[in-house]
Amino acid sequence: MSQPTSNPKSHRPITWAVITVLLLAALVGTLWVPFYARTTPKIGAFPFFYWYQLLWVPVVAVLSWICYLLIRPGNRRGSDGHRAGSSGFSGRDGGGRS
Repeated sequence: MSQPTSNPKSHRPITWAVITVLLLAALVGTLWVPFYARTTPKIGAFPFFYWYQLLWVPVVAVLSWICYLLIRPGNRRGSDGHRAGSSGFSGRDGGGRS
């Protein structure tokens, strides 16, 4: 029995546009150095340069998680009502192979 595969073209173009914008925001926010190459404002002993970079760590994690949720195969249902990618078997090897 073959496993259903996820077709990347089955995602709507708007989904890919949202993913692109989210990941580009993370990329530009961390790589656009002239924006954060300064020392003020400070938070405690940390100049802006350091806390800005540290702030992006959880932000990028959340943005990546949102992008993952948008494209993962488990969020679509097949014609039989089961989640795409589920084989119906509960074994650890994913299909009861001998």
